Amino acid sequence: MGQDSVVPHIAAQEQLQALKANDEIVLQQLYHANYYKVENFVVNNSGTPDQAKDVFQEAFIAVWRNIQLGKFQLLGNASLEAYLFQVAKNKWMDQLRSAHHTKVVRIDSTAMPEGRTTDEQDSFLDENIAAVKKYFGKLGENCRKILTLFYYDDASMKDIADQMNWTEATAKNNKYRCIQQLKEMLNKKA
Repeated sequence: MGQDSVVPHIAAQEQLQALKANDEIVLQQLYHANYYKVENFVVNNSGTPDQAKDVFQEAFIAVWRNIQLGKFQLLGNASLEAYLFQVAKNKWMDQLRSAHHTKVVRIDSTAMPEGRTTDEQDSFLDENIAAVKKYFGKLGENCRKILTLFYYDDASMKDIADQMNWTEATAKNNKYRCIQQLKEMLNKKA
């Protein structure tokens, strides 16, 4: 009986070593053995099959990177499959939370304080533009790059994802987080 409990652990360790060595067959087996479980979870939690595919690919790459960097080790009865599923689940929950809190705010004349003259409105805009520039400079390099590509260069999320070596969903999430950081800094100023 003791020997049976050791066999899965050895097999899991061998699987982990094969993944570290980028064994294509083991990578494909891990991918195919776990994809539908994640797809089922995402679809049953307000997602689509396409969203499930994006989330799973992000999770798979994150797990692979963690294995390559030695950040993941099998301890006790832990399994690689459970770890992959947990990473995918967390990524989907993050995406749901970010989508739930996303709201679009138009910047037009209604954003101006009422009853102000044109000069006061110009001054108000100048102050806000200066604040955005100031806090934009305090963002991390990736955030500045993402926001510049999106807002100034009119790059699509797909183009940004390609340039940053991310999936499109990761690019969208990171853009959202960068905007939130900028908003938080601007709100603290006010």
